[in-house]
Amino acid sequence: QVQPVESGGGLVQSGGSLRLPCAASRSIVSINAMGWYRQAPGKQRELVATITTGGTLSYSRSVKGRFTISRDNAKNTVYLQKNSLKVGDTAVYYCTVDYADRAPTWSQGTQVTVSS
Repeated sequence: QVQPVESGGGLVQSGGSLRLPCAASRSIVSINAMGWYRQAPGKQRELVATITTGGTLSYSRSVKGRFTISRDNAKNTVYLQKNSLKVGDTAVYYCTVDYADRAPTWSQGTQVTVSS
């Protein structure tokens, strides 16, 4: 299974913004949902945001109002717009794809570091 390709990580100042694209390897039509998890050192991986093919959105309480997940079907890509970043948002972010016809896949992850 080809991993989804994620980018957009890096170092950003507290209060700044980042945009994380994640491109799936197959048609968005076969995808049930896509989303992001994150994992900070020594902590459990947590769900950040998801979007279903039907457009249903969900966010963790810690990011709601600051992060926005969106989808571009033509580009087979979803985006996580991260605004008003906090130091607590520092983590490795993973894009996950849930397919209608195969096991879910995960990106390799991208490091996001928010400095104070």
